[in-house]
Amino acid sequence: MSFWGATVITNLLSAIPYIGTNLVEWIWGGFSVDKATLTRFFAFHFILPFIISALAAVHLLFLHETGSNNPSGMVSNSDKIPFHPYYTIKDILGFLILIMMLMLLVLFSPDLLGDPDNYTPANPLNTPP
Repeated sequence: MSFWGATVITNLLSAIPYIGTNLVEWIWGGFSVDKATLTRFFAFHFILPFIISALAAVHLLFLHETGSNNPSGMVSNSDKIPFHPYYTIKDILGFLILIMMLMLLVLFSPDLLGDPDNYTPANPLNTPP
């Protein structure tokens, strides 16, 4: 992310009445975007998919254990699918194969799917092309 991109995206919050300007300064950590702001944004962009994945897994676990909300009052116990050890082992095996393939890609050729623009340091004096 560039200084310009962080400034433009976060300045959208300044449209919120009364608290917008204070909110933008709080997110920036000061009066302008700097390296600490970009580092903080990178950390959140890195960790957020893991948090969302964990919450989705917990959601599916509870959905399979208790069933969904049923406002019509019909019995839905017959629709529940119990977790069986074979299904769990199958899912874990598929996950491990996926992780191994991803680790092979990341560890042996990390720049294969990358963009050379990612190695350009952020410059606050110009906007990106």
